[in-house]
Amino acid sequence: MVEKRRVVIVDDSTTMRAILGQLLTSDGRFDVVGEAADPYEARSVIKATNPHVVTLDVEMPRMDGLSFLEKIISLRPLPVVMLSSGTGPGSDLAVEALAKGAIDCLGKDGFGRPDGAAEVTDRIFDASLARVEPRASRPVPRDHSSFRWNGRLVLIGSSTGGVEALERVLGGMPPNAPPIVVVQHMPPQFMESLAHRLSGLIAPRVALAREGLEVTQGMVVFAPGGAHHLELVHTPRAAPRCRMVEAPLMSGHRPSVDRLFFSAEPMAPQCLAVLLTGMGRDGASGMLALRDAGARSLAQSRESSTVWGMPRVAWETGAAEALVPLDGMGAKILSLCGRGRESMQ
Repeated sequence: MVEKRRVVIVDDSTTMRAILGQLLTSDGRFDVVGEAADPYEARSVIKATNPHVVTLDVEMPRMDGLSFLEKIISLRPLPVVMLSSGTGPGSDLAVEALAKGAIDCLGKDGFGRPDGAAEVTDRIFDASLARVEPRASRPVPRDHSSFRWNGRLVLIGSSTGGVEALERVLGGMPPNAPPIVVVQHMPPQFMESLAHRLSGLIAPRVALAREGLEVTQGMVVFAPGGAHHLELVHTPRAAPRCRMVEAPLMSGHRPSVDRLFFSAEPMAPQCLAVLLTGMGRDGASGMLALRDAGARSLAQSRESSTVWGMPRVAWETGAAEALVPLDGMGAKILSLCGRGRESMQ
């Protein structure tokens, strides 16, 4: 049984600290061991209480949450959950925080929803179990100018810690990368900011999925989430198209990695399924079905995962054929999706 998780709440709003503190205390899995109104106060509180997890408001006076996050990750690595209004600049900052090492981001609007309390406490609990280390320097990009696509489609699922992992994997992709479809567990209000951020960082073009969108070479397509799952429709001798399906949660999520993977079974021999860091088991069943139908499959290694949940289940059930360190995942994807000198099949 996991011990109660010690939490420090950092937010300049007295009301927000009280609401979140009550949610966590009522849940029974947490001890709120400290509160702070700004990062300067938070430093001494964190040092004195040694928490398992910190909740941190993105926008605060004196020092913004993003700057304080960088100090935490570099000087005293521990799980941080960002809190954001989920709109405008706050959304952009929250996504940047995830890329810089925050474990999760929560929209403050969820605190007032009837179903919001359980989601908030579950995600903070999951984050408290995450593995956090000082951020490694980005690997030197390889020269992929000779990459020639072999026709294989890449399907990626990720969750806790996934934004940073995706940046590292996608950052090594050439402009003519294989078509890539991604389900990242994230509140839908942050997806547009994520797509916008990646558009400025990676060579392939980035898009949010919409009904009927063709997935072609040189594209990275993200499931937008919200009320819809993302599925792929296979048409012989044509690029797969996106289908947006309004349906209940699957494997505890919407969008669901399993839903995406299962939809690709008709084209399994032309697919590579990948599971990156994340809590839970979403994607493992769909990956196993794809592998049984002829797809290739990879999972992130334990040592390089923030949370070795989704990749672990995929490995233990035989869904993943290999474990790959994060910094080698991009090159491995290209090797399995390339022809000639690029291919390592």
